[in-house]
Amino acid sequence: MIGLNTRCFYLFAALLLLLGPARAQEPSAKRVDRAKHHEFFINNFKTESGVTLPRARVVYGTYGHLNAKHDNVVLLPSHYMADHHGYEWLIGPGKALDTTQLYLVATELFGNGHSSSPSNTPAPFHGPRFPVMTIRDNVEAVHQLLAKDLKVNHLRAIIGFSMGAQQAFQWAVSYPTFADRIVATSGTAKTYPHGVVRLEGQIAALTADAAFNNGDYTSPPTKGLEAFATVWTGWLFSQEWWRRELWRADSPPGTTFEQVLNGYRTNFIPGADANDLILQMRTWERHDVGATAGFGGDVEKALRSIKVPLLYMPSETDLYFPLTDARYEAAFIPGVTLAPIPSLWGHTAGAAPNPTDGKFLNETIGKFLAGKR
Repeated sequence: MIGLNTRCFYLFAALLLLLGPARAQEPSAKRVDRAKHHEFFINNFKTESGVTLPRARVVYGTYGHLNAKHDNVVLLPSHYMADHHGYEWLIGPGKALDTTQLYLVATELFGNGHSSSPSNTPAPFHGPRFPVMTIRDNVEAVHQLLAKDLKVNHLRAIIGFSMGAQQAFQWAVSYPTFADRIVATSGTAKTYPHGVVRLEGQIAALTADAAFNNGDYTSPPTKGLEAFATVWTGWLFSQEWWRRELWRADSPPGTTFEQVLNGYRTNFIPGADANDLILQMRTWERHDVGATAGFGGDVEKALRSIKVPLLYMPSETDLYFPLTDARYEAAFIPGVTLAPIPSLWGHTAGAAPNPTDGKFLNETIGKFLAGKR
């Protein structure tokens, strides 16, 4: 078996950082901050692919209370296959986001199994027939959610990790004055070719299972899901993280490497639907702020258009979004603060997988939101 916070990194539960199994099962009533669950529906939602969904659903959670002026809102867009609990490492007493002052809106990406997804959409857009969604599709849907459901037309900040960071960059380009500040951790403004190669490898591993049947499976393609998880695991953490066996930090005494690897292989994202996994990977692949209308495919031009302060926090050891890509992009962003996360935890460093990373993230983001650079 493997420890809770590494095994469940991308799962629908919150990132309960370094809580052992006993503590993780304590009654949720003991939490200081609790999310309220909401759904927002959009009729005839037209996607960038040209397909119109008759009824699109966006699931989201809220923390705190919306003030009378509706001007205390922070948006937290979700990451790969996550639900709206994915930012609780930032929320609460002593952390960057104080729910006694702020109203937090945590949205869920299309394709996560809760918002509109291949697994929960009726014919004719069920399963592999569900349209490929872009990051811009997700941003446009959430823009409607904020304007129509919450009557919010301005944000204090947008904070995003991984695919959430992709959304944060897109917000900064599509709606350059909608938020006062932007924070992006472990994510870039474009998915570059090496990232596409990685994702295609994971899709190939999943779809090689004959049971996948071009997406029309009658039961989960277990072998394909396990192959997908194994390939994904190889990219999740840094090479040194594995060499130092940092997985031991939250594993029971006596746990072996073989048990850790098998845990990832068989229990990486329990219950996730194969078509949902692929849909979000396709969304990830197509991410490019340069493809926004008016920029002609020029990512540098799009980055130069960003008008508000942006805190850019790549992980120094991220294999998904390498530090070199972040440095390249940061050179074109007028109001950027580049603050690499000094961590061996690879991609996961951007979501506080351990107390040291959590402290660095909360302190750095807290100062940035307070106007201190």
